[in-house]
Amino acid sequence: MTTIFRNATLVNEGKIFTADVLVKGERIERIDSSFEVQFNVQEVNAEGKYLIPGLIDDQVHFREPGLTHKAEIYTEARAAVAGGVTTFMEMPNVKPATLTQELLEEKYSIAANKSLANFSFYMGVSNDNFEEVMKTPLHNVCGLKIFMGSSTGNMLVDDTAILEKVFSSTQHLIATHCEHEPSVRQRKAEYEAKYGDKLDASFHPIIRNEEVCFLSSSAAVALAKKHNTRLHILHITTDEELALFTNKIPLSEKRITAEVCVHHLLFSADDYAQFGNKIKCNPAIKDKHHKPELLKALLDGTIDVFATDHAPHTLEEKNEHYNTAPAGVPLVQHSLNVMLRLYDEGKISLAQIVQKGCHAVAECFKVKERGYLREGYFADLALLDLEKEWKVTRENIYYKCGWSPFEGETFKGKVLQTFVNGNCVYDNDVFNETQKGQRLLFDK
Repeated sequence: MTTIFRNATLVNEGKIFTADVLVKGERIERIDSSFEVQFNVQEVNAEGKYLIPGLIDDQVHFREPGLTHKAEIYTEARAAVAGGVTTFMEMPNVKPATLTQELLEEKYSIAANKSLANFSFYMGVSNDNFEEVMKTPLHNVCGLKIFMGSSTGNMLVDDTAILEKVFSSTQHLIATHCEHEPSVRQRKAEYEAKYGDKLDASFHPIIRNEEVCFLSSSAAVALAKKHNTRLHILHITTDEELALFTNKIPLSEKRITAEVCVHHLLFSADDYAQFGNKIKCNPAIKDKHHKPELLKALLDGTIDVFATDHAPHTLEEKNEHYNTAPAGVPLVQHSLNVMLRLYDEGKISLAQIVQKGCHAVAECFKVKERGYLREGYFADLALLDLEKEWKVTRENIYYKCGWSPFEGETFKGKVLQTFVNGNCVYDNDVFNETQKGQRLLFDK
């Protein structure tokens, strides 16, 4: 397909400007103020609309294989492109957990056949799969995932000898979930003994408190510094942890980077009263004083990227008692809208949203030829109407779980079209499934 966007307002590399954009095949061929083409082309009148690179979400849980009653790669990738997310990196805590190269490649095969978005999958680390981990190729796998805190199945890595071995041996980026598991278990036992069935979601940030996060994050940073490991700590939730990171050097030179998730920028502990288990997640949404500090750190470069940690569960599961209700929130379809809400509140600029949701993720993971509006790069694009208001309803939620904490809310700013590798996969709530996304390549 050949497409030209006429008079689009581009947001790219710190600039906002009007231009025509020619997409030929999978890639952006030309960006210029105005030009004519001598062949048949599909024209998109983008006057008054904003064209941005598709978001790259570096942390999602799409639940396949084994947990497909909650979600599938097919359904969640559809939801992603509906929200302007053209690329995702998915986690290994499925069933069976992605702990062998064979299981890793099986997930890639599923995505190649079913995913509308581009994709990569983390190789999981456990206490007993070191040899398999070391086989992970550099050029077409986003990284390794280590749960230094709670997870499902055989994914908790609490053997210090194994942590030392992996951190000292790999050239891969290691992405970590950091919560100090012994502290979590101790605190949970204490509060269950004291409150029993009276426990509810409001206790979640008390059980999984600031200290739980800092103990684990600081241990991961110490390991990375000791071995010069490429470390990326996921979903930072506390202002105490910010001292572990720096904004004094360019992202391209950092060996230790950090991510914040949109729900930790939006919600606070005060919101458990309204949403209960629907916003129960690990690490926990905490006191409201952390929110402005996390956003400030994102803007000044202390935190490098934002993502979702999209983690769907059924409503039936979420409606269980706090003690048994699973942790996780479905978010990938609405992450851009959360950031646009912060934009409308004057807390972040459009250029900063694109920088932290597109450019910086590509830079952090060394994604090849994506994440920017550049001639020769893959045409992963989202066309936005920033003035259009729309209401989140059960009918326009595309997650397989069928619910969102935003149901009933009105957002300002709508994704009109999403292009993946030059193909329009989403057009005003209509999906084109004739072409699937591609496996990411990395300049490592």
